[in-house]
Amino acid sequence: MNYLDFEKPIEDLIEQLEKVKGTHAQGKVNMAETIEQLEKKIDELKKDVYGKLSNWQRVQLSRHPDRPYTMDYLQYIAPDFIELHGDRVVNDDKAIIGGFGTIDGQTFMIIGQQKGRNTKERQFRNFGMANPDGYRKALRLMKLAEKFGKPILTLIDTPGASPGLEAEERGQGEAIAKNLMEMAVLKVPIICIVIGEGASGGALGIGIGDRVMMMEYSWYSVISPENCSSILWRSWDYKEKAADALKLTPNDMLKNGLIDGIIEEPLGGAHYNPQEAAEILKREVKKIFKALKDVSSEKLIESRINKFSEMGVYKEEV
Repeated sequence: MNYLDFEKPIEDLIEQLEKVKGTHAQGKVNMAETIEQLEKKIDELKKDVYGKLSNWQRVQLSRHPDRPYTMDYLQYIAPDFIELHGDRVVNDDKAIIGGFGTIDGQTFMIIGQQKGRNTKERQFRNFGMANPDGYRKALRLMKLAEKFGKPILTLIDTPGASPGLEAEERGQGEAIAKNLMEMAVLKVPIICIVIGEGASGGALGIGIGDRVMMMEYSWYSVISPENCSSILWRSWDYKEKAADALKLTPNDMLKNGLIDGIIEEPLGGAHYNPQEAAEILKREVKKIFKALKDVSSEKLIESRINKFSEMGVYKEEV
């Protein structure tokens, strides 16, 4: 298990607990009471630490190296997932995966951004930053789901769309914009969940849905705190200030009417218990789909368009 700076007190107690468990396992000394006391103390410390996180600490937690990614969730919620490849134009973008999977008897088209655990995987997945090919692949799969009348589930986790020159040359902006337009009028239910980072158009490219949810320790914003800091202050040193100003936490997003709900995570975050986090996510997906499955296509599209059209504040000058 990896630990962030603010998790250091928890790490110390967990290490102490493991040593006590080791002694208890040897059978020479009964440490059951001590183990129980330490476990209780760890839970109390977790509640204290994670109950007063700053916005920047929440961003750090969303990037935790042990946090489950899209494929980690899939092995729990849709173990029969079959990946489909290619955009039928250029190639198969590895930053976005998609395919059919069954969640407790209901087939979904599941699409999500995928990061890597090590250097080789991160390069292979381009750190979860999709090129235009990825968004065109996602749209192709969504259209396929619409053709067969299957609901769509998207799992969002990206620091942004690929910013490279090649991506721009191949039409990054157009590819994302087309996804926004097409997703707005798809005739099947769409559920979007931010499971980690939700940055800029990279997240929006698969983020137009009937229900948009956020995991408890995720973030969603037009720009990352670091990039915001570098633009406004010409330095990354103000990233914590930027994180506060961006209002990127689930609570902020819900308060501003930009998402529909927050999905709780296991105590301390999904990285402590990925399987439990996946079960919570699955229950939420099933609950949302139950509310949407009998809604007519016309009503879905009308509600979806109205939902996003009403976002934001503007003033008309006479």
